[in-house]
Amino acid sequence: MLFSEVNRLKKVEVVKGELCLEFVNSCDKKQIKHFTLTKPFRRVFDLYNTRLSHQNLGKKIGRNLRIAQYKPNIVRIVIPNEKPYSCTPYKPLFSRTEYNIPLPKHSSVLPAKRYKKPKINIRVTDAKKRKTKQKVQKVKKTHKVKRVKKTKATSRYIAHSHKHDLIVIDAGHGGHDTGAIGGGKREKDLVLSIAKKVAKELKKRGYPVYLTRKSNRFLKLSQRTHIADRKGSVAFISIHANAVPKKYRHKVQGVETFFLQKTRDAKSQRIAARENAAVLKGAGSRLSKQVIIDSVLNGPKIVQSNKLAIDVQRRIMTNLRSQYRGVKDGGVRHAPFYVLVGASRPSILVEVGYISHPKERKRLFTSRYQNLIAKGIAEGVSNYLNNRKKEIDF
Repeated sequence: MLFSEVNRLKKVEVVKGELCLEFVNSCDKKQIKHFTLTKPFRRVFDLYNTRLSHQNLGKKIGRNLRIAQYKPNIVRIVIPNEKPYSCTPYKPLFSRTEYNIPLPKHSSVLPAKRYKKPKINIRVTDAKKRKTKQKVQKVKKTHKVKRVKKTKATSRYIAHSHKHDLIVIDAGHGGHDTGAIGGGKREKDLVLSIAKKVAKELKKRGYPVYLTRKSNRFLKLSQRTHIADRKGSVAFISIHANAVPKKYRHKVQGVETFFLQKTRDAKSQRIAARENAAVLKGAGSRLSKQVIIDSVLNGPKIVQSNKLAIDVQRRIMTNLRSQYRGVKDGGVRHAPFYVLVGASRPSILVEVGYISHPKERKRLFTSRYQNLIAKGIAEGVSNYLNNRKKEIDF
């Protein structure tokens, strides 16, 4: 879209805690500026070269959120909140006309309906006091039983709605393969701890989980995806930690999520080479290894792996930034990781941070930081699978 061309905002709605904007023409992120105001805290988005399709657009979204034609060619969106919150707006991968803005968790936008306890008004006379009291107790008991039954049914539904969606979680390295080492801390110990926490989070959401390793043991890379295929999983997530040479250790940090594909990006190639080191020892010729990769690069699972990676990366960053400052978003990348080769299901590799970076390493080895990463991975997997079911009309 040319800079002089005026776009129109035609639709605004809240979906899964995000404000979704839809434009008539292609959305240019460079023409959307956002900043914050304080006392009280407000996050402001100015959409340049944009006009509202009609004046009532967005007025029914919520009590406090405001959308208006601020200037003739500028639409302004104001999102108030009691305190600052992490917000990383983005354009959905396969849509040119949409732009999503994450809302604060406790936003007043579209408030949930509160359950009102039914009132029981019964006038009691002295003559019928005992009889009436028994009726009141009976009515209360009936309401209590109904609530308990509803709760049990709901829990049972949650527990069994994903009973066929097995997730395989792979803690990288193990045994003699320590992975990256920084400040005396080992990658293999870190990723095993996070993998167990991810399994716990997914089980809370009703997903069956299988860990490729539950202890300090070594598995060949080919064995890991073979487990995912043999178990019939719907997704494979391999967890790793990153590292760089000593001279870069104070500069490079952040969370990155990868899916299998060729790349010319030097950084992605370097990371893949380090993680592939274990499998390259004693492997076949370079040509035969390339044939293996080529056989899966153009498969339908690449697109789904990309979607899974986007959902997981987004939720990890949202969780970490809600409690920590300066967490760098390394984004979603593609690289030829051998641990992902051969998987016939959506597969990703999460680099949870740089063990070589002193500040990030200190955070990575705390339960609080690990819990936020695990929660983000679980939420990302759940979001992906729910969206996937909608796509195929489940």
